Amino acid sequence: MNTSLSPAPITESRRYPLMTAILCWSGMAVMSDLYVTIPLISLFAEQFGITPTQAAAPGSIFSLGFALGRLVYGALSDKYGRKKVIFVGLIFLTVISLLLGFVHSLAGPLVLRGLQGAAAATFSPVALAYAVEMFPPERRVTAIGFISTGFLVAGIAGQLISGVMIQSYGWNQIFLLLAFVYSYTALLVLWSLPKGAVQQAHASVWEPIKHIGTVFTRKHLMLCYLVAFVLLMSFVSMYSVLGQYLTGPAFGLSKQDILYVRSFGVLGMLLSPFAGRLAKRFGVRSVLRRGLMMAMAGLALLGFIANLPMLVLVTLLFVAGIALAVPSLVALVGQLSGKLRGIAVSMYTFILFAGTSVGPVMSMQFLKSGGYALTFILLALVLSIGLLASFFIDRDSAQEPGAA
Repeated sequence: MNTSLSPAPITESRRYPLMTAILCWSGMAVMSDLYVTIPLISLFAEQFGITPTQAAAPGSIFSLGFALGRLVYGALSDKYGRKKVIFVGLIFLTVISLLLGFVHSLAGPLVLRGLQGAAAATFSPVALAYAVEMFPPERRVTAIGFISTGFLVAGIAGQLISGVMIQSYGWNQIFLLLAFVYSYTALLVLWSLPKGAVQQAHASVWEPIKHIGTVFTRKHLMLCYLVAFVLLMSFVSMYSVLGQYLTGPAFGLSKQDILYVRSFGVLGMLLSPFAGRLAKRFGVRSVLRRGLMMAMAGLALLGFIANLPMLVLVTLLFVAGIALAVPSLVALVGQLSGKLRGIAVSMYTFILFAGTSVGPVMSMQFLKSGGYALTFILLALVLSIGLLASFFIDRDSAQEPGAA
């Protein structure tokens, strides 16, 4: 029996492809929860007699709970074990999703979505740490790449699940379906993932929080955090506006047609696993900047296109840019943080998803102030703040190969 605090030794019998598949599936399932309320904005506004800005609040509250939870779960998994934290989080997600399946007022989603976000936050930082510990170096990058791809595909999958369900059933049934998915995923994790070792059984879960002040004294990390804040905020904002744009007079699409448009975004996500290879060749800062430029160009063009096939191509350009920028930014934070990597990455994920809590409300405010073209341009300008910040991240500090 292994009693050391170091990770259990890797054996040839461990089923790495199965572990990778389960972690990728789990990441997609959990992160889909962040996006399921995007297609519900117009439905909530109509059903509850509120403005689209108010109807976007459940999504924002989920993101806030998600961002706050990520600050502590890494330390909890050090103390109690990665697999245990992931499993308990999935059980809580199952229960909260069941409750959401039976509420019929706006107050229910407002409260329960915050709790759901806090429960969903148990997965992503802990799963990445689990992959680092349980996979040998030659398999580790691939595993993390697939997990990250699962996170990104969730941005489309969550919207598709929601869109399909509200056409045939109702919004409550979306969460009943998710409850089943999370219970099934919890069993997969329980039965198929090796346990691993507890890293710091006697450590305080609040210890990493003490180092947050040090992280915020590092200029280049702060620039990365600025990029992180606007990155997923622009992603959630774009899809929050796109549904209403496509049902409007310019296109007049049905909900079924909008599902097809959203589904094409998955193709853009396929670039994410290649971001590491591109970074090795061109440098991580260069890939980050080019990803941001692609996303900005896609956003700015969206409001001026009246041809549906062209609009689909432009959304692909936007999604592909995000898919390149997200893993590049993760790598950059890891390079710049040194011994503070643990809390630096936790703060990165906190700020990244704090941006998603602002996105739906901000985009609805832009839409109220002007038309769709102006809204997409304003969103592109917000994303340009991140692009500008990326040019001031010091090249030597990033220790990157290749030209930048």
